[in-house]
Amino acid sequence: MITLYHCVSARSIRPLWMLEEMGLPYELKMLPFPPRAMAKEFLALNPLGTVPFMIDGETRMSESTGICHYLATRHGPTPLAVTPDEPDYGTWLNYLYQSDATLTFPQTLVLRYGRFEPPERRQPQVVEDYSKWTLARMRMLDARLQTHEWVAAGRFTAADIAVGYALGLAEIIGLDQHFQPQTAAYWQRLKGREGYRRALAAQQTAAVEQGVKASFG
Repeated sequence: MITLYHCVSARSIRPLWMLEEMGLPYELKMLPFPPRAMAKEFLALNPLGTVPFMIDGETRMSESTGICHYLATRHGPTPLAVTPDEPDYGTWLNYLYQSDATLTFPQTLVLRYGRFEPPERRQPQVVEDYSKWTLARMRMLDARLQTHEWVAAGRFTAADIAVGYALGLAEIIGLDQHFQPQTAAYWQRLKGREGYRRALAAQQTAAVEQGVKASFG
């Protein structure tokens, strides 16, 4: 049984969505945000105090896109993986990892200095600068979506899940109003997937049952 530690609407939604798309059995453990401060017992499992944290037998993983890659290849076969013999293998890997390193990272600064820091430590200039940076870093995705329904291999894959979280985070902080039309349509396609809806329902139910705040922030 896979165990996934998760905070509501955190980047751990990526592996949760993967689990639902693949139909794998799992146990979902909800944590208050930020867990490093609000659930210090969690540090014994993950010294970083971050989510996701996944346990699968002897395997321990803490990177959301890495977990998606792992699930697709270790627990496949699944169309969510693109294999090395497929022409879009490199494209798949690029979007899978770009989703966090390039698309999600600047948004974490927008959240921190726009919402999570106390009022006296908030930095409007940081929020403005990194909001613009986020949109600029979407240029490759925007260009890809002008001619492709999904980012790789002509089908929905783990890379779309990974990118989807970045777009969902952009929606939370209000940047979705600046999406290009093809990117906005892509985000709507992603939100329409049953696997995504099941993941949202699973986190909501688990949060309520485990006494964790069931909304973001």
